[in-house]
This record gives sequence, C-alpha cells and structure tokens, in this order.
Amino acid sequence: MHKHEQIRLLKGLINHLDNKTNINAGGIIKTPADTYTSEERFTREWDSFFLNHPQIIGLSGDLPKPDTFITTEDFGVPVLATRNNKGEFKAYVNICSHRGVIVENVERGEKSKFSCPFHGWTYSNEGDLIGYPKSEQFGNIEKTCYGLKELPALEKFGFLWVHPSQDGVIDLEDLLGDELIKEFDSWRFEDLIFSNEDVYTTEMNWKLAIDTFGETYHFSVLHKDSLFQSFYGNCQMFDSFKRNGRLILCKRTIDELRDLSESEWDICAGSLPVYYLFPNIIFIPTLEGAFLVKEYPAENSPHKSYSKISFYFHPHILEHLKELEKTGINAKQLLQDQYEGFASVIRDEDYAVAASSHKGLRSGNLDYLTFGKNEPALHHYHNTYREALGLQPLPLEEV
Repeated sequence: MHKHEQIRLLKGLINHLDNKTNINAGGIIKTPADTYTSEERFTREWDSFFLNHPQIIGLSGDLPKPDTFITTEDFGVPVLATRNNKGEFKAYVNICSHRGVIVENVERGEKSKFSCPFHGWTYSNEGDLIGYPKSEQFGNIEKTCYGLKELPALEKFGFLWVHPSQDGVIDLEDLLGDELIKEFDSWRFEDLIFSNEDVYTTEMNWKLAIDTFGETYHFSVLHKDSLFQSFYGNCQMFDSFKRNGRLILCKRTIDELRDLSESEWDICAGSLPVYYLFPNIIFIPTLEGAFLVKEYPAENSPHKSYSKISFYFHPHILEHLKELEKTGINAKQLLQDQYEGFASVIRDEDYAVAASSHKGLRSGNLDYLTFGKNEPALHHYHNTYREALGLQPLPLEEV
C-alpha cells in the first residue's frame, strides 16, 4: 500500500480513537431473511457468482516453482492449475478426455505429468495428451484433439484467477478498478510463500461467513477474551473499490505509532487491512504474511458452507525464523501457532455465532437482519450482492 494511503488510514483510526467516533454510513439497512435461506436465490448465486465468474483459487506462492500444481473442485468445475516448466500459470478442466474421470486427485504437489487413474491416459502440465496405453489395440486417435480443456487463467499481483467457463473473460479493470489495481501493485503479494491450509465446514449460509469479517462492533463482546485484547472494537476505516471493499481494523499497537514520525508508520503495525474481493474472498495482509479466506457453499445448499483459510509468510520472515531456530527456538512453530490461533477464533467464535444466526433465520421468526450505521462494509457488500443479481438496493433508513 502506498505510504500516503497508509498515513491517511492510520490518522483516521487515531482520530476515531481520540474523538470516540467511528465510520458512519448515515443510517441502517435491513437485508431480508431470504437472502440467506432461499433455495431459488441460492441457485441464482451459484450460477452467477461461482459457475460464471472469475475465481481466485490461491496466490502465486501456491505454485512456488515450475512443475508444481494445485487442484480444486470448489466452484462446480474440477480445476487442475499448473506452473509449467517455463514458469507460466495455466489452468485446465481436471477431467480425462477419454471417459471423464478426474485426472489428478491430490490437492497440491510437484509433477510435470498427470495420469488418469482409470486407464492411464497421461497429460503434460500444458494440457497435452502425451500417451495412452495399448494404442495399437485401442485405436489410432489424433492426440491433439484429446488434450485437457484449457480454462482462462491469469496471474497478477500475486493472485491466481481462473474462470470456470472456457469462454469466460478475466478483466481486472472490470473486477478491481484502477485504484485497487494500483494498490495491489504496491504490496508485492507475489513474494508470499504458502505454509498450510485449514478447512472449516459450518451449518450456515456462505454469506454469513463473509458478514463476520465486515465489522468490529462485536469485538468487545464475542472476542472479549481473544481478539479484543489486541484490537480496539468498533473503530475502523472503510473504502470501496467497485464491488470490492477494504476494511481497516484498529490494533492496540497503533498507540505506539504516536511517538514515531509518519514516515515510519506501517499500516500492518498499527492496523489489520481486510480486503473483501467479490464475490467470496477475504484477504488479510499482516506484518508476517497473509491470510487468504475462500468461502463456498457446501452440498449444493444455502444452509451449509465451508471456508478454506490459507496461511502465507514473507520470505524475510522465514529467513529470520531460520536464524532464530539456530539458537534452539522453534520460532516457525510459534508463528504458525499464532496464525492458527487467529484462525481458530474465526472458527470457534465468529462462525459459531454465524451458524447460530442461520438457525435463527431458518426458524422463520425473523424478517430481516439489520446493519447499523457503524457497519458500512456490510451495507456495501449486501447492496453490491443485490446489484450483481439485478435486485433493487436496500434503502438507507436514517436513525
């Protein structure tokens, strides 16, 4: 993030703290209960936001060198994403052109060839069919017509985008807009190194998981013994970028910046940036690295979802940890425990109450959820969601 923007945001947080204020959306909005429970709405979401929309499947660090790969089936199309021996990012439909079997069943690894477990048809990491057993008995086929189907794929700013449709388009100007493109270009997310990934499955609508990241109003209650010890609650900055948003959470360490010159301020030292990337991504840069949170519906249902939370570290952090480990300190494990502790708060506190909220919505006794004037990120998210489905925006009610 550019220095002038870091200073603006940190000054805004300090001003809120000093004046006991918060960002103000100007009123409240009420989102109908069927936003989360309607089967018909869910079908429209799945078609619009997952089957026919570019998806972030990971970061550059998930494919750290040539001949590495990752797979996913999270959005309806089995995907095999590779980095070929030239270092290029490619994506293919992960089904064999012979009988439609999933070719690669391992989630990630290192290999340049992939063989179907049914009959052994083998493909290169550039999608070409390079061989099939007993060709003289099977019959002579034109191998160039039997390669894996290639999907649109783009690697930029450290993110890996794939479009589930072979005819799809990945247009970053349309997805992000100029301001967010310039901001992402300044971060160097492409240097982040993948560490590990957790998966949390919960009985709730996938959007309720995203809602939990949209405000810090709840910190002093839900997180009083966890995150509230490190963060000021109900104090944040928010900016929108087309359908995306950026929430800046206020760390208690921001008070240490008051004694430093502004040139020494760092956005991750005094705050926690939280990017929402439409339609289902939460991305959180930190001093040590980043969290990538991907939210998906589960079991083709509006009532169940899962989150994939991936952890990444900056190279210089890992180098520093190696030096510390020479002294007998298991520094990497300590940092990993810290990351996983943060993620466990999401799982055991945020997602637990979100699941409770979903249970309440399914009871039929609540007509709508209310988002306060101190929750503008949720105003933006839900009206953006509605706009993308061709629905009318939710009216702002002044209070």
